[in-house]
Amino acid sequence: MGLAIIAVAGFLSAYGTSNLTSLLAFANPSTADSLSAAFSICGDSRHINCVVDGDTFWFEGEKIRIADIDTPELSPPRCEAERLKGEAAKARLLALLNAGTFSLSTGVRDEDKYGRKLRTVTRAGRSLGSTLIHEGLARSWDGERHGWCD
Repeated sequence: MGLAIIAVAGFLSAYGTSNLTSLLAFANPSTADSLSAAFSICGDSRHINCVVDGDTFWFEGEKIRIADIDTPELSPPRCEAERLKGEAAKARLLALLNAGTFSLSTGVRDEDKYGRKLRTVTRAGRSLGSTLIHEGLARSWDGERHGWCD
């Protein structure tokens, strides 16, 4: 137990608290990426495997909120810049989910206040949320929403 505390303290000092969800995903590794589906953009019909926006999707009929990121709002966007970046994030998440098998891991909380399952989505040990952040389409989730309009 003492070594685990030292390891967590070392991670936090090296990477900060904004990467805490990534640490939790690391601490709860999946044996292999084994999940996949043919995802589409969600419409008015039944939601089975579809993308709502850049950080929310339906998988096997369950609504998933990607736990380690925040993307621009689409319902409704607060400005045109947010809408454009939100549409780009949604399209990129669709492409990422359809690119191959992935894993879902649970963090500290199972659900958010809206009943969405909070999950970190990974492929080959790398967070898909981190990919969106690296591409400028998302931010690390710090517990609060921040505006995307200048």
